[in-house]
Amino acid sequence: MDRMVLVLLALFVLPALATANYLGNGKPFTVRGRVYCDTCRFGFETSQSPGIAGARVRIDCKDKDSMQVEYSIGAVTDNNGEYSIIVSGDFGDDICDAVLVSSPQPDCNEAGPGRSRSRLTLTRYNGVVTDTCFANAMGYLRKEPMSDCAELFQKYKDPEDDSWNSRS
Repeated sequence: MDRMVLVLLALFVLPALATANYLGNGKPFTVRGRVYCDTCRFGFETSQSPGIAGARVRIDCKDKDSMQVEYSIGAVTDNNGEYSIIVSGDFGDDICDAVLVSSPQPDCNEAGPGRSRSRLTLTRYNGVVTDTCFANAMGYLRKEPMSDCAELFQKYKDPEDDSWNSRS
């Protein structure tokens, strides 16, 4: 009987423990991202969108049912506007977002619509085995567009779209 218990233990429990260890339960995630200034107020990042040094960002994870924040951690961007945040835990049952908090640039501190947050999947049970999660770039809008924005827009616009003329 003791031998049978050991065999069952070896067949079922040990592989489960090995799998849990392989998936990295308890290992932290590193979330990386970038904060930029939308110098032309296009609503997207361009080759003329510099990173914002000293911008504050935060990661919030909310319970799906109560929408209460269960976990929150912040960081400040480096000279290139990039950040790296170490997140402890697995948040597969939560809704997690990287969010803009503040910009140190008075001429570029209005959060861009649709660019103020980035949804994150912070779980090891998603088919991807990695310790790094990349957030979409988030951006602030410059108060006044730069003078060469019309020229820059020509690079990015759809040839059949004439919406630049309707911008002010």
